[in-house]
Amino acid sequence: MPNAPTIATSSRIAGALAYLPIIGWLVVLLVRRHDAFALFHLKQSLGLVVFLIATFVGWVAIAWLSGWIPYAFIVGNALFALVIAAYVFGFFALIAGIVNAARGRVALLPIFGRAANRIRF
Repeated sequence: MPNAPTIATSSRIAGALAYLPIIGWLVVLLVRRHDAFALFHLKQSLGLVVFLIATFVGWVAIAWLSGWIPYAFIVGNALFALVIAAYVFGFFALIAGIVNAARGRVALLPIFGRAANRIRF
């Protein structure tokens, strides 16, 4: 794309750092707060972490509730496969986000990217 705007190297580095939980988040919030590109990738990173935490908490709630019903604990145990699949997906989404940031691309991550982009700072 010859007419695509180029993103500064410092913005690309900050965008890639945004995918490192806590340390990267603080770097972007404290140092690159006015950088729209870095903030976009920070929002995607936060969305990824919230998605993974919500997946695990949802599984824990279902497994705990199904533990009270005789033989229903099997459902909770079987649903753990979905948690594993979500974390594998999360790993690949993390890699895709870092690669997008390093290449200067603004691309929403699948499943939760649009919702994560609505986060306001």
